[in-house]
Amino acid sequence: MKQLWKNGTIYTMQREGETVEAILTNNGKIAALGTEEELLKLANGEVDRVQDLNGAVLFPGFVDSHLHIVGVGETLLRLDLSSMKSKQEVLEAVKEKAQALPAGEWIQGDGWNENQWNEAQVLTAQELDEAAPDHPVLLKRICRHAVVANSMALELAKITADTPDPEGGVIDRDAKGDLTGQLKDQAQDLMIPALPPIKDEYIQKALKTALEHAWSLGLTGGHTEDLSYYGDFTRTYRAFQKIIEEDGRPFRAHLLVHHQVIEDWHRQGHSFRSGSRYVEFGAMKIFADGALGGRTALLKNGYADMPGEKGVAIHSPEKLKQLVYKARQYDMPVAVHVIGDQAFEYMLDAIEEYPSNGERDRLIHAQILDEELIKRAEKLPIVLDIQPRFVPSDFPWVIDRIGEENMTWNYAWKTLLDRGIALAAGSDAPIEPLDPLLGIHAAVTRTKPGDPERTVYKEHECLSVYEAISLFTKGSAYVCHHENDRGVLKEGFAADFTALEQDPFQVHPDELLTMKVEKTVVDGKTVFSRA
Repeated sequence: MKQLWKNGTIYTMQREGETVEAILTNNGKIAALGTEEELLKLANGEVDRVQDLNGAVLFPGFVDSHLHIVGVGETLLRLDLSSMKSKQEVLEAVKEKAQALPAGEWIQGDGWNENQWNEAQVLTAQELDEAAPDHPVLLKRICRHAVVANSMALELAKITADTPDPEGGVIDRDAKGDLTGQLKDQAQDLMIPALPPIKDEYIQKALKTALEHAWSLGLTGGHTEDLSYYGDFTRTYRAFQKIIEEDGRPFRAHLLVHHQVIEDWHRQGHSFRSGSRYVEFGAMKIFADGALGGRTALLKNGYADMPGEKGVAIHSPEKLKQLVYKARQYDMPVAVHVIGDQAFEYMLDAIEEYPSNGERDRLIHAQILDEELIKRAEKLPIVLDIQPRFVPSDFPWVIDRIGEENMTWNYAWKTLLDRGIALAAGSDAPIEPLDPLLGIHAAVTRTKPGDPERTVYKEHECLSVYEAISLFTKGSAYVCHHENDRGVLKEGFAADFTALEQDPFQVHPDELLTMKVEKTVVDGKTVFSRA
């Protein structure tokens, strides 16, 4: 079907400031760009539909380069703790939920974050016992690298003070050796046998809910890692096939494949970038360390606010090399969670020993770096997959955690771009809000929304609006090897568009915080419209 898109400001993103008057699309592809008159002439006047943008500002479709989209849907369906400003508020929410549920039914929630509480003290099993004495409770921290469970939940999982820490995980204990209820990184998996079984309908409902939310935020696609969290790999993949393809909800889902399910994936005959028009497989996902919030990110110099603590290595350096080698055997790049500089170094060692066969590896987060690591990264075919929203979330507390003297090369987005290192940007939702405009605002201003002093954290690392939007368009296309058919508005490229009510280049950056999405278009199909 031929469609003419006109009557708006249309940024191609091929070059900064480049606009066109109109776009002609045909069967999900961009057929031509130019003036309305030129395109009508090219189409011989045979246009099936004229899409009037009514003054909206059109961009290539925004794509989130790192999220957990089923988890986004879960957050929308479950107890959301992410906006709560005190421990007491969380406990009251748990208590209220307990009063509404039959005794014995699980209470699960997501998003607690002690760094935004005045008391800055983590939740404990005893406190949850008091709030919900007749229910097992499991609450995920905002980073998803730690959970807190109450006593009933721990008992159901058969976790006691004598249970040994699993490899790559920590069962937290107090000074007396008693369980606090906190389980960090791989120790979280000890809860899985006790949790209620996950039904296919639940996964599908969570995914459907998340997609509708993503469309409303202007997202036409996302690089998501969900395939190892809901039981069998096949059932999660099947949910993507059903909800996106069979039920007709177009979304460019690029699925990272966790190394724990890679054997199942391979046995079923899949390969890197195989799949369909909307659902394709990406790199092999590996976790090298944890997160800064729970002090499980792996640091060379350790934590300034907890002497002797250096974080958690999810895998040994040798195991990381083995995992990279396995990916190469399947002709795959790797996508690796690395927050701490020690984890980053381990991964550079592994990638240098087992280089890719032409594909680009991605290192996700890359928050804590040093000059030597950046020099090594410059020489490799890698993309750093950053999350700009981590700046307003992590500052200023991260300075005390890392130490002012170790902050020079951290969250250094502008430095990395200037050094020629390719970047893509995502949200890590549900850890951060999914809204790409919030990520663009964070990259441009490096401020915390609502801060009356409007403190700018490391101002020299601020990006231009063009650079920031490029991370969610050209960057997210490049990192998944789609730079030749997505990410810019160009003849032959996908007809994926994000239309905004205002022009981000013409307003104060703070306007991004409230800016509305007018339309979201995938494959030439309007999947969201505010009108």
